[in-house]
Amino acid sequence: MTKQDDKFTVEALVVEALPNAMFTVRLPDEKKTEITAYLSGKMRKNFIRVLPGDTVTVELSPYDLTKGRITFRGR
Repeated sequence: MTKQDDKFTVEALVVEALPNAMFTVRLPDEKKTEITAYLSGKMRKNFIRVLPGDTVTVELSPYDLTKGRITFRGR
């Protein structure tokens, strides 16, 4: 298994913007789980804005399911 295969990719909804480009994100499960996610480097580099209410793609590590990385901003 490569490092790319170790990650879970999930569509989620941004609930709240936190300091230092961190966000509270709600996962689409029946429990309405909320995790803390940060922007990936390419999103910061290209000045892609993420606002509360946006749908984003989040990568989660199988080792810590409470933190994630936002890799794509949907519509």
